[in-house]
Amino acid sequence: MSKITISDSAYNRICEIKASDQGMHKNLLQISIISGGCSGLSYDLKLVNQQDLTMKDSDHLYEFPDFNLFIDMRSYLMLAGSELDFSDGLEGKGFHFYNPNASRTCSCGDSFSL
Repeated sequence: MSKITISDSAYNRICEIKASDQGMHKNLLQISIISGGCSGLSYDLKLVNQQDLTMKDSDHLYEFPDFNLFIDMRSYLMLAGSELDFSDGLEGKGFHFYNPNASRTCSCGDSFSL
């Protein structure tokens, strides 16, 4: 399966957010797929402390110089081959996924269906 990639703009924004965590020392970006949104499934991103997670052997952990990325197996199967990007352009500021597995996405890009 293909791995998940992070664009330079998304990587830099994650580092900015992590640097402003005011002593929380959250060193892990957790990406999950949750039910909800106008297309049925939504992306969920959050910074967490790695020691607070219970990881299974089937989960995916990617190590980067400034943080680690955690994706549970269920979410990984829906995200394989995707790229996480960050945009602060005229069409909206925020993180966006380019997911080749999505058969339909909403206009804002926050939710999708398979």
